[in-house]
Amino acid sequence: MNDFHNYTIKDILHEIMFEADTPAGKVFDISLLVLIVFSVLVVMIESVDSIAKEYEAFFHTLEWIITILFTIEYLLRIYCVQKPWKYMKSFYGIVDLISILPTYISPFFAGTQYFMVVRALRLLRIFRVFKLGRYLGESLILVTALKASRVKITVFLGTVLTAAMIIGSIMYLIEADQNPTFSSIPKSIYWAIVTITTVGYGDIAPITAIGQFFAAVLMLVGYSVIAVPTGIVSVELAQAEQDAKVNTRSCHHCSEEGHDFDAVYCKYCGEKMRQANGH
Repeated sequence: MNDFHNYTIKDILHEIMFEADTPAGKVFDISLLVLIVFSVLVVMIESVDSIAKEYEAFFHTLEWIITILFTIEYLLRIYCVQKPWKYMKSFYGIVDLISILPTYISPFFAGTQYFMVVRALRLLRIFRVFKLGRYLGESLILVTALKASRVKITVFLGTVLTAAMIIGSIMYLIEADQNPTFSSIPKSIYWAIVTITTVGYGDIAPITAIGQFFAAVLMLVGYSVIAVPTGIVSVELAQAEQDAKVNTRSCHHCSEEGHDFDAVYCKYCGEKMRQANGH
């Protein structure tokens, strides 16, 4: 285990901000989660006109405090990684950036109607919650299962779409003469998709006996259709759990995660891995 005192400031910051398995990293992640949730709640509450008008100055000040804290976090992340541009172009780097930009842009919009748009854009901050997924070991298993299932699910969705096109076309032929809601094949296909997925908006419904019979059959088929992708992902999830031998350790050089527990070198860039404190 490395001596914490031998670390540079960058090393210490990297361990706190990117290493979820360390005590300091866990405290940082929990604090970040609390701030993210609080900031999203502030934006949601501020959308209530009666509250926003009465506490406008308070919300304005609070928004700037939160934005400054997120800005400091974003800049520190850039500072402590060895490849700042790579982090800035990554998914999480972009999420960090778009979550703070709206507040800095808002002063340049004088009109109230434009300010409302910018204020709504601040809800993009909720995407920061996605960052918490990488701190959960189970998320890696879930991602692996979804990737393994993508081909089967794509084929399945293609089959369902083809079936919806065929059924929609048939329903158009059956209903078009007597039912004005089935005015075109695209609308009939829309009805078929809504029925297969068991959503059932009710805006389009068959009125002929044959059409209602087909609709009833399609409704029953819809229940079995929903179970198929669930089964596909479940099988891959069980397999991924058996094969999972990675954790959330982050390489200090390239910031990539998903290494084996006993990894000595990063499998992405080849840099020697640091042993995190607290392990």
